[in-house]
This record gives sequence, C-alpha cells and structure tokens, in this order.
Amino acid sequence: MHIPDGFIDGGTSAAAGVVAAGGVAVCLKKAADTMQEKQVAMAGLVSAFIFAVQMLNFPVASGTSGHLLGGLLAAVLVGPWVGALCVSVVLFVQALVFADGGISALGLNVINMALVTALGGYLVFRGLRYVLPRTNTGVVFASGIAAGLSVALASLAFTLEYAIGGTGGASLATVFGAMVGVHTLIGIGEGIITALTVGVVLAVRPDLVYGASDLQRELEVRPALVTTSGGMR
Repeated sequence: MHIPDGFIDGGTSAAAGVVAAGGVAVCLKKAADTMQEKQVAMAGLVSAFIFAVQMLNFPVASGTSGHLLGGLLAAVLVGPWVGALCVSVVLFVQALVFADGGISALGLNVINMALVTALGGYLVFRGLRYVLPRTNTGVVFASGIAAGLSVALASLAFTLEYAIGGTGGASLATVFGAMVGVHTLIGIGEGIITALTVGVVLAVRPDLVYGASDLQRELEVRPALVTTSGGMR
C-alpha cells in the first residue's frame, strides 16, 4: 500500500500533500479539543505497535505480501482523530528514515493509510455498532469487520489517485482488479489482527478502548441506579 515516488505524477502528489496537510491539521485541532490525559500514553503505545506490526509482512497471493495498516485499530483504541495522527506519524518516520514510501508520495500515503482507514473506517465501525449487540463481543466483531473494509477503502482511494495521475502504464481496470482483489485478502488478515488486539485490550483494560467508552459509561451508571432505587425503597 505504500506508494513510491514517481508512481503518481507530481501535480497529483502535490495536491494530495495539501489535502493530507489539511486533514492532519483538522485531526490535530479535534484531538486537542477531545483528547483525555490517559490517551496520551496510549497514543504513543499505539503508534509504536503499528510501526512494529507494519514491519511484519504475511504472504497473500501470487508472490505478493501484505501488512497491517492499523488505522481502524488506532481509531478504536484512541479515537479517530488521534488514531489518524498516530498512523501519520508512523508513515512520516517510515518515509524519512526507512525509505518505506516515497517522500513526494507522503501526502498520498497519509490520505490512504491514515485518514481513510482511521476516519472512514471509524464511520463503518460506528455503523456496525448500531446493528451489533452492545457488548464487548459486538465491539470486537465491529472492529474486525470495519478494519477489513478500511483496507478496501484505502485500495479504492489509491485506484482513484491512479486514475487521476498514475504513471505506471497499466490500465485502470488492471490496477483496480489487482488492488481491490489483493487488498480484500489483506483486509481479512487486518480484520483478524484488529479483532484479536481489541479483544485483548477489552479483556484487560476496557477503559482504554475509545470505541467501547459508551459501554463503560453504562457500567458506571448501573450501580448508581441500583443504589438510588435501593434508597427509594
């Protein structure tokens, strides 16, 4: 999913850089307004975890491999705005220090792998939360499904970018088929890893899972209601 330099033309890459910078600025503003103190350390841990797991590749098909994108996982754990920032920081370090993804394509990669997966994926996650049971299991399933779909959304975003300014010489139909097909398989792995990770954190520290904060508030309210009802008797 990391786009190298020159794969998308300069004009499109520059425009994507402007869009990505604007998106990151919005995320910074929203994060500053909503971020809680306990999320600061969690955001650092999430960034480190995503950086580590993105270094691990698993085989997909026809000699290709995939790795975790992590945008939806970050969004569920620390919120969509902070989650997008976590992945953006990872992409920035990867591009400048490890040459993983092009410098001129950094804006494209931030859009696809940070903004689309964290913000777009979180919208999918919230939609699934409405239809799935309001339990920890429901959160885990919503996380896994949304994570898989977030990868597909990122591949569609890349296909659109290629349609606008692709320089690879392949037809749009070929790129669409290859990207969506392979990333559907990658999405399955992403969904499994995300669901397992969210499940573990929910089991140990459910208060640290942003996407399940409503369940924690309900648990805090119930004892108070029971106490109030008991006093009224």
